[in-house]
Amino acid sequence: MSLYNRDYIHNQSAQRQEERYTQSSYEEQGVRSEEDLARFIKSTYQLFAASCIAGAAGAYAAMGMVETVRQWYIALVILEFAMLFGLMFTRKMHGVNLEMRFGFTFLTGVTLTPLLAAVGSAVAAQAFIMTAVIAGGLSLYAMQSTRDFSSWGKPLFIALIILVVGSLINLFLGSPLLQVAIAGAGALLFSFMIIYDTQKIIQGAFATPVEAAVAIYLDVLNLFISLLQILGIFGRDE
Repeated sequence: MSLYNRDYIHNQSAQRQEERYTQSSYEEQGVRSEEDLARFIKSTYQLFAASCIAGAAGAYAAMGMVETVRQWYIALVILEFAMLFGLMFTRKMHGVNLEMRFGFTFLTGVTLTPLLAAVGSAVAAQAFIMTAVIAGGLSLYAMQSTRDFSSWGKPLFIALIILVVGSLINLFLGSPLLQVAIAGAGALLFSFMIIYDTQKIIQGAFATPVEAAVAIYLDVLNLFISLLQILGIFGRDE
């Protein structure tokens, strides 16, 4: 009986070692368990909510100095992109990535104030509600859908490049009609981006929750900006 017990203990020990080895192999390959994935998703959307609060705080803080923001707008945008690239490089550096993320999202709110001041509070509130409804609905769709959206990555990236080029061209043309077309295309593009990135989040395709939170934050922010532009243009009297 004692020999049987020793063999049983040895077998259980070997089994546990094999399980630990298998788990470590999965972790090395980037495979997450359901429990790990659930924590990843929870952390991502907590960071996303915090990013939205930081962005709103930046907009609120800068509303009293809109003219100053306009004067330094290009420099602030350059700083914003620099912080975004810095965030990508530090996304796996615990602590530093959070500081970079809050700094970046706060700055996105600051650079948004000239547009918010131009369209007014009523249009801003309308765009915010529309953004929340659209983003929430599309996120739920991505979570419930059995369709694989991974093939969307390359076409969405190409569409984003075209959109950026069109926006740069219209900086010189100043065409309201072209701006409406660009804003409409932007709203459609970032709606698809929300679906694409949401599915990547629930599949654990991002390396860190910080990276995932920034991706979904940028999708929602750009959808909000596109809707602001559309509603602002159509709300003008001229």
